[in-house]
Amino acid sequence: MNSPPPQDRPQDRPDPKLIEMLVCPKTKQPLEWDKNNNELISRAAKLAYPIRDGIPIMLVEEARPID
Repeated sequence: MNSPPPQDRPQDRPDPKLIEMLVCPKTKQPLEWDKNNNELISRAAKLAYPIRDGIPIMLVEEARPID
């Protein structure tokens, strides 16, 4: 049974507490949330992990390279 997201968090935005706990699977470094692209950014790995339906996809194969 799916419950709606809290009113203070849009459905496509990940839970801020979740972001604090996640690290890049490649470098084990912290991630930053890119609000404009709805991705989690690993500056150390130069990768952007997509967020789909509010769920971060933490697979290196799914990440896109960034500059």
